[in-house]
Amino acid sequence: MNTKRIGAAATLALAGSLSLAACGSASNGGSTTSSSSTGASDTASSSCGTAPIKSSGSTAQQNAMDQAIAAYTAKCASAKVTYNGVGSGQGITDFIGKQTAFAGSDSALSPDKGEPAKAQAACGSPAWDLPMVVGPIAVAYNVKGVSKLTLTPDLIAKIFSGKITKWDDPAIAARNSGVSLPATPISVFFRSDSSGTTDNFTKYMNTVDPTDWPTKHNKSWDGKVGQGKPKSAGVGQAVQATDGGITYAEWSYAIVNKLNMAELDSGAGPVALTPETAGKAIAAATQTGTGNDLSLKLDYKTKAAGVYPIVLATYEIVCSKYADPTVAANVKAFLTYMASSEFQGTLASVGSAPLPPAFQTKVQAAIQAIS
Repeated sequence: MNTKRIGAAATLALAGSLSLAACGSASNGGSTTSSSSTGASDTASSSCGTAPIKSSGSTAQQNAMDQAIAAYTAKCASAKVTYNGVGSGQGITDFIGKQTAFAGSDSALSPDKGEPAKAQAACGSPAWDLPMVVGPIAVAYNVKGVSKLTLTPDLIAKIFSGKITKWDDPAIAARNSGVSLPATPISVFFRSDSSGTTDNFTKYMNTVDPTDWPTKHNKSWDGKVGQGKPKSAGVGQAVQATDGGITYAEWSYAIVNKLNMAELDSGAGPVALTPETAGKAIAAATQTGTGNDLSLKLDYKTKAAGVYPIVLATYEIVCSKYADPTVAANVKAFLTYMASSEFQGTLASVGSAPLPPAFQTKVQAAIQAIS
């Protein structure tokens, strides 16, 4: 993969982001779309929205959303879509509070927190979790003189829990024969805001190594070490400025900040983060939602060759039936474009990965069922 090309594209996407101010009236809308769900190539030709759509949430999908909005509104001059990257937790709060037409989240609605019930009350219908973008989570680091690094699941848990504090720790050295590791202290950076990326990353550590990371997953960091920084951009910039720094971040932010990314050895040899290796993790996921609720369970413990398992499915959380049919039509028009092969094929340029074909078809069908 041409990392320089991806980095340049991601930087351009960030620099050229549309205004993310929450604008428009409380009644968002759009136009009716084609009811076809026969294939990815058909959905991009759907009719355009005609009224503003407000949305907010995950910063992990910010670059993908910016790209989707720019391309969609270039095709559809009548449409206006805004996305405010405030973090997954706030995005869900905005959606439940009826401030937005849909939410972007790196985690599906949590039954443990009563989120599905609250969303259903706000919608007047069940809410659906629709995976739209594969967001690989990079373990990004900045260690002077170290451009290639392999980590195992237990090493990751030990580093982020503070059990390993120096880069030349024997346990790291044992997995990196031939690499000259300095005695530089490890500086952990984590998201200080409520984050779906944090939720997924801590779920990964608790699943693969509950001994070293015994606490369950949470959108708020519950580790004992590290420095908090706001949003994906904040942790990426902090590691860039810190020799010895390490963080977990959505792939495009590691690229934009020109950070090295660790390869992950889950038992079948080191695997680099690429759209292909991340896509294999999503392809192996199982659906935990019912019907058109497409929430997924990832197999973090996989030892299959060529799979990079630290990924998240970034969801768009929607009402299955909107109180205002105009809002439903506008949401369908925009999300139909996002789920199309035309758009999905552009995601690698901003450090994301497309949905595997089988899930793409399911998402398209679910979008067409919104009313």
